[in-house]
Amino acid sequence: MIAVSFLLINRNDFEAIVHAKEVATQNTRKALLSVKEETNLLKESVLLDAPIINQLPDLPRGCEVTSLAMLLQYADIDVDKMTLAKQIKKDTTPYSRENGKIYYGNPNDGFIGDMYSLSGPGLGVYHKPIAALAEKYLPGSIIDFTGSDFEEIKNHLSNNRPVWVITNSTFKKLPDSEFRTWHTPSGTVKITYSEHSVLITGYDETYIYFNDPLTGEKNKKAPITDFEESWVQMGSQAITINS
Repeated sequence: MIAVSFLLINRNDFEAIVHAKEVATQNTRKALLSVKEETNLLKESVLLDAPIINQLPDLPRGCEVTSLAMLLQYADIDVDKMTLAKQIKKDTTPYSRENGKIYYGNPNDGFIGDMYSLSGPGLGVYHKPIAALAEKYLPGSIIDFTGSDFEEIKNHLSNNRPVWVITNSTFKKLPDSEFRTWHTPSGTVKITYSEHSVLITGYDETYIYFNDPLTGEKNKKAPITDFEESWVQMGSQAITINS
């Protein structure tokens, strides 16, 4: 025969235990939310001191690798734009035009065209190959947050991390007429010849600040609303370092 014993708890004691557990759970949630809020606190303004590098005259189409060089040098990695230009993955699909359609490479797969001259066709490269190259220099420390909200850029800047982005050379939203459709081995892609890359270094209520490799200007500024629209239009591409 097996003896079974029961611990009897009166109703008031039982309700007190349940209430205590609910309070503990609520307090835990509040604590977690508090930590999250502290982590994501945005500063009113930020301006970081990242090195400025001019892509010209060596790399007329090398804004992306030049901006990456600025980001890596900010993290004390000794690498220059010319080294990155050699190492960046290339998409060597040849340019052709048939029946009004353009057939070429995909900047999501690698750099397109000639980075060293404007005499032939070319364009640039998007975030995936750039992030892959950056990862070789800082394994496990590259954050590719492409597709996030613009507030995430501010969050990283508030934590002293400059941000590599794809935008356009006007730093404001472009009309649809500025875009072309390319047919590539990995599918169609919409591109603009105004595509550009910069390293974002700060912001305030009115402006976004960035190092522009095309002009060699440090902490150049543009209206923050215009800049955000141009960034979103180009796919919200953004990379930083986990410093």
